[in-house]
Amino acid sequence: MIHIPILRRGKPYKSVDTNQAIHYRTRETIAEISQANVGLIRRDLLRQAEMHAILQGFSTRELIGLAKKAAKHFAEDELPLGDSMQTPEDIVKQVSGTTGSPNVMVRRNMEKVRGVLDSMETVLAGLTRLPDLDMLDRGYGDIAGRALSFFPRGNSMGVILPSNSPGVHSLWAPAIALKTPLILKPGSSEPWTPYRIVQAYIKAGVPAEVFGYYPADHAGGGEILRQTGRGMLFGDVGAAKAWAGDPRIEIHGPGYSKIVLADEGAKNWEKYLDLMADSISQNSGRSCVNCSSIWTTANAKEIAAALAERFAKIAPRAEDDPEAAVAPFASPDVARRISAVIDQDLDGAVDLVAEVRGTPRIAGRDGCTYVLPSVVQVNKEHPLANREFLFPFASVVQVEASDLPDCLGPTLVCTAITGDKALQRRLLQNNHIGRLNLGPISTMKISWDQPHEGNLFDHLYARRAFQSVLESVA
Repeated sequence: MIHIPILRRGKPYKSVDTNQAIHYRTRETIAEISQANVGLIRRDLLRQAEMHAILQGFSTRELIGLAKKAAKHFAEDELPLGDSMQTPEDIVKQVSGTTGSPNVMVRRNMEKVRGVLDSMETVLAGLTRLPDLDMLDRGYGDIAGRALSFFPRGNSMGVILPSNSPGVHSLWAPAIALKTPLILKPGSSEPWTPYRIVQAYIKAGVPAEVFGYYPADHAGGGEILRQTGRGMLFGDVGAAKAWAGDPRIEIHGPGYSKIVLADEGAKNWEKYLDLMADSISQNSGRSCVNCSSIWTTANAKEIAAALAERFAKIAPRAEDDPEAAVAPFASPDVARRISAVIDQDLDGAVDLVAEVRGTPRIAGRDGCTYVLPSVVQVNKEHPLANREFLFPFASVVQVEASDLPDCLGPTLVCTAITGDKALQRRLLQNNHIGRLNLGPISTMKISWDQPHEGNLFDHLYARRAFQSVLESVA
């Protein structure tokens, strides 16, 4: 039996209290996971200043080099997993086994993590916008004759992680290169990837003491967010709302990402059908950057029908099938609840995919429960017009160009395909859009030299007014 320990300043610790990682299909226990209680977490976090001081002994260039080494270890090497060892193929099967994600999706997400570690210099350049990353070591610098200085907002960053997809771990991984220790609470169904990232960093030469790994309950997660200087939370609407008023916490909740088609974009929608389908269905619809609605100024009925025909061909496949396009739910009850919510809110609309397919949205295979893709065509006031679910779901909404972008609401990613210059200006000025793609760019396409749902550098560092008449500063 694999045992996944707590990591207390990088050192494995086996707790009396344990939880089990369960295979989504066989319901067998894959691993036993030590659980950290609130008292242990609180006691360990008294030493955050020591952890922070350790990373200050490295230059940014050194940490970028170690991240590059960690990328190779993460992708290619056998690494410690408690008292056992884990190969790259092991983690693919383990993540797939506890989350339900097909192997092909797990590998794709693991590559995303590897890519961020390997491209750390580009990532930091994009986050900081500094012409010289050595400024991060000095804490001050000069850009075009203007002095600037910055300082860390806290001694560590606590991260409350999800269980749905390994790709999200690429968002917190740059913290080490930004000289910020990490206090991680893994998701109950996905303890594997954050543990492996930590081990890859340690093997690369980052001191183990700058990492904390605390599988815990909600109370433990809350303690981490309260006690660390900065925090990052991945969660649903309820979790996001609970911490929304705390400026120390960067919240990653539902994305409500969208594609907008206007004028020529709406007229020539068939050219963009592949883009729309990919944005909706990639990673089985489980990413915050998956498109959850199409907003078009014309041809909504035709777009919805074409997407329905495309998605009706998607069926459950074996977890090791390279063509697998939809993931089962580890909990059948969750799948049924999601489907029931959609049925309850249809309010006269029709699930066009189910209509084409001629079978229910809920499907089974090998004892597993799937929610098959859904497409609805609705107006902008409909309850399903701006919703997001953990499977390939999209609404298609026809609106007037003058309604855009105000009708969109909060939007993590907006891909706008339009030649309307006035609409482009309105989109650029809209403060509810986090990432704007002008032109036919998938909502799933992430450029790591651009901030994603907040800027990690600005989250971890504050800028100060700075003047100096000294020839040099220590």
